[in-house]
Parts: sequence; C-alpha cells; structure tokens
Amino acid sequence: MCGLPAWPYPKFCAHRGAGKLAPENTLAAFRLGYEHGYRMAEFDVKLSADGVAFLLHDDTLDRTTNCKGRADALTWRELALADAGTWHSPEYAGEPLASLAAVAAWSRARHVCVNIEIKPTRGRERETGAAIAFDAASLWAGSDVPPLLSSFSPLALDAAREAASDLPRAWLSEYWVDDWRERVVPLGCIALDLKHTLLTKARVDEIHDAGLRVATWTCNDPARAADLLAWGVDTLITDAVDVIAPR
Repeated sequence: MCGLPAWPYPKFCAHRGAGKLAPENTLAAFRLGYEHGYRMAEFDVKLSADGVAFLLHDDTLDRTTNCKGRADALTWRELALADAGTWHSPEYAGEPLASLAAVAAWSRARHVCVNIEIKPTRGRERETGAAIAFDAASLWAGSDVPPLLSSFSPLALDAAREAASDLPRAWLSEYWVDDWRERVVPLGCIALDLKHTLLTKARVDEIHDAGLRVATWTCNDPARAADLLAWGVDTLITDAVDVIAPR
C-alpha cells in the first residue's frame, strides 16, 4: 500500500453550504451549515464577465437568482445586485450572490475548511481553473488548512495545477472508469471525489492502495453514510446537515 497524502479535512462536509436548507452557495447557507456543527463546506465557483470569482452552480442564472441568461455575461457589479434567495423561500429574500473573497474571509475567521469546486461556464475551462486557483492561493495564503480544489473538468484541473501547484486537487466524477489512474495522476490530484453510489469497500481500498484519498457526494442517508465511513471514505459530502451529525 502506498503512503497516503496528508488529509487535514474533516470527515463531514456540507454540500453547497447547507444542502437544501438555505439558498445554495450563499453565505446564509454557510452560516446554517456552521450552526449544525459542520466545519467544512463544499461550493461551486465560476467567473463573472470581468473575471471575478463568485459562487454559482449552473451555467445560467435562471434557477437560483432573479436574473436570466449566462452566468458569465454580467460583471460582478451587476451580479452583486441579484437576488439569490427568493427562489428558495421568503425567509431568504434578497440574499446576494457570494464572491470567493467573501467566503474566504468568512471561512478563515471561523476555521472552516473548504472544498472549492471549479465550475466553469462552458468554453472557459482553462481560464476559470487558472483564475480560481490563483485567487484561492492568495485568499487562503498562510491558512492552517489549504482549500481543496476539485472539478469535473480535466482542463480546469490542469490549469489549476499550473497556476497554483501547491494547492491540493481532487478529480470529480459521477462515473466509475477503469482507467482512472491514467486520468488522475497527470493532473497531480491527491484524491478522487466520486458519486457515493459508485463506491464499494473494494473500490475505496483500491483507491487508497494507489496512494490517493477518497471523498464522496452527495450522501443524505445516515445508514449509507455509516457504511461509507466504515469503508474508510476520507470525507463525506452531504445535504443532510440537519440529519447527519458531524463527528
């Protein structure tokens, strides 16, 4: 068995801040996840038209804001005026989009670890990977625990490796592929971040034996979570921050 790389991250990580209990990828969600005891948060980051890193999952603004169209078509000044809360519930009406800089300030002040999913708008993979890695290296400079960068995009991960080689990276996938080593090693990743339904104990062991860590998403069932952790999963990402208690 190869020696495993350092893994300073908690066993439990709140998906998009607080799962579905608050507007995803907002500071309100991070605060709620924190209130439930979570000390690690996963979130999605892309670039505005003027190159500011901000949190949003989709390619468009339609689902989670009161704006329409491509997420990278507006400047950050325009995006900062968007309502990213009303879609979820009246309680969060007027909640703004969050910049990566704001999340860095919040998480560092509270000693919350982060998993930054690089989520490029299509066509901006390398640009987004490089910019977000560079920003993350600056925003978390001197922190006790570096941000973990992950992405479904090999182009984004490769650009992140070139821009900030010291930041740890994880290869995201919703499919199991037998040639995963050939995909992961050139990107310098220290972990696989896999959809939880893909995992078995044998696969977790296989990944660990290759000298890599295992993160998994998005498991919301406590019994399944217990199995995954018993198999040795290093970090479990969940929406169910009110059901699965971190320990």
